Amino acid sequence: MLIRGWDRGAEQEWRQWLAEGRSFGTLAANGPDGPVLTPAPFLLDAGAGEVLLHLSAANPLLAAVRADPHVTLAVTDDHAFVPGRWRAAPYTPTSYYASVQFSCTAELVEDPAEKAALIDRQLAHFQPEWPADRVEPQSAYWAQLTAVRGLRLTVRRVRAKFKYDDKKPVELQGEVAERLAERHAATGNPQDAAARAQLLRRMALRAGAADRSSD
Repeated sequence: MLIRGWDRGAEQEWRQWLAEGRSFGTLAANGPDGPVLTPAPFLLDAGAGEVLLHLSAANPLLAAVRADPHVTLAVTDDHAFVPGRWRAAPYTPTSYYASVQFSCTAELVEDPAEKAALIDRQLAHFQPEWPADRVEPQSAYWAQLTAVRGLRLTVRRVRAKFKYDDKKPVELQGEVAERLAERHAATGNPQDAAARAQLLRRMALRAGAADRSSD
């Protein structure tokens, strides 16, 4: 992923972005016949520097992990197409988006008790309204453990990009924000509203940085 200086995401920024409810991404591994990708929900433990998830035992990504434990988890959201006519000369169209990529080392979790503990943490995160649902020997979940494998990803590097025309004059960013609002009102596309919210947030960050530099 190409990251320019003006659209690099700070650690606090990407952590907050993910904490807003973004816990579904694409996991990529290096298979013997080429890259293997699978979409999956995940649990980020930023304090421990790890990501937890589980996959079907039949998923071909697991064979790739056994051959090469180096994997990448990517999360992308708040995207919108921006027509060239919305931007200054040379009126080149672009796309806005936010994306965070974790470079990790993957460890397979195959012990039943360890798998149960990993899935319990995911259940507590994704469905906290049902705390009684746990993977225990007497539960309906226990018999299904043989069909899944856990993955513990140790995070080695995080790269974050918030591409919202920060290199352009702030006045142009404001105009694009209004265009996104108009298009959202016309089409109802939630991504236009999400991209606009990110654009306005980045504009506020620029304004704050400018104020601090002038002190």
